[in-house]
Amino acid sequence: MKIFLDGADTGELREAITWGLIDGVTTNPSLLAKTGRPYAEVLAEICSMINGPVSAEVVSTQAPQMLEEGEALARLHPNIVVKCPVTLEGLKATAALSKRGIKVNVTLIFSPLQALAAAKCGASYVSPFVGRLDDIGHDGMTTVEQTMRILRNYNYHTEVLVASLRNPLHVLKAAELGAHVATLPFNVLRQILCHPLTEVGLEKFLADWHASKQKIV
Repeated sequence: MKIFLDGADTGELREAITWGLIDGVTTNPSLLAKTGRPYAEVLAEICSMINGPVSAEVVSTQAPQMLEEGEALARLHPNIVVKCPVTLEGLKATAALSKRGIKVNVTLIFSPLQALAAAKCGASYVSPFVGRLDDIGHDGMTTVEQTMRILRNYNYHTEVLVASLRNPLHVLKAAELGAHVATLPFNVLRQILCHPLTEVGLEKFLADWHASKQKIV
């Protein structure tokens, strides 16, 4: 499973890259707005830092403007993947961008049928939002499971990019289901690496080592 960092904080991205886990980045208008910096400037910096897909979202609601914005975003860097919402206008833009050879990540997916529609329109990625589904009493991971099964049934090459992951259990389930990508906020990425028994074990090993008064070399 590929791991993307979900965010626009280049400091966090720089740190996460050193861990050797990051395969790409997802952003959205909310995350980019929080930086207080120009949209294109932040995207250019992110693309310069990582050799992998970087999802950048259109902000218009009508297909012609989405197409124009998507083409402009794609010109910023070859690794840009244009994010379009799974609306009727968004699907029109997805189909048009895909025909132009531009990769599209269809976002804000909350049902497997929305994911199927996006795949039919040529989406390279579909992004089911599991945490937001859980928030309203639905099982977000069931949507991921159903989406994976449907896309396999019809041999779509669209990748399932699981988004809105709130905790390590979400990440674990996504991996168990065979999701192609999980996009994690920085805090969840840190959490999946931490375990109290690891900390306790390391402290014991080091205490024993120092007590022995030996040296490695």
